[in-house]
Amino acid sequence: MCGRFSLVAEVEELAEAFSVSEQLDEPEARFNIAPSQALLAVVAGPERRFVRLRWGLIPSWAKDPSMGTRLINARAETVAEKPSFRSAFKARRCLIPATGFYEWQRREASKKQPYYLRLQDMRPFAFAGLWERWTGPEGEVIDSCTILTTSANTLMKPIHDRMPVILEPRDYELWLDPDTRSPDRLIPLLKPYPPDQMSAHQVSPLVNSPANDSPECINSL
Repeated sequence: MCGRFSLVAEVEELAEAFSVSEQLDEPEARFNIAPSQALLAVVAGPERRFVRLRWGLIPSWAKDPSMGTRLINARAETVAEKPSFRSAFKARRCLIPATGFYEWQRREASKKQPYYLRLQDMRPFAFAGLWERWTGPEGEVIDSCTILTTSANTLMKPIHDRMPVILEPRDYELWLDPDTRSPDRLIPLLKPYPPDQMSAHQVSPLVNSPANDSPECINSL
């Protein structure tokens, strides 16, 4: 799964990386983004734009927002069929910018060691995401999202058997294209990222708490 990640980048870097002409108000410096928090995403339109989404997808038909806490990830293998995700998979795909993510390796029955994983060139990248709009009985509107996961590559396997889907920049346009709805064109994008382009290192248990959002979270032990 993917349960925490970071986004530490200048606004100009993000705009260039994701071909968004609008400018964010301030740089992104998030070292420990957690479920239920707001995150930055890129969605399609007449032009690509940045939006803020709650992490944890709330299907439009959900009775209340609490369902989102169980839907922070969507498995690439079943996303086209699952009732919670299939509508968004057809029509509401997004990019979720990141500069790294965390995973926990089980060591003993009660202990897990956190790792931080990123691209070797340290550039911002995009998780494959889906977003949804939920409207409550009192008119409350919540835009939320989920991150797709796939099987682990050889770098990840000693740590965990799943990893988030990291899209290649050349695939951003296809992933965001609202006219592309065929799983046959989209599913091939949802593959493990090349392990030789990534790195991993152990980090402090500080990251275990969402309250800790500082550079120390990503520092190597």
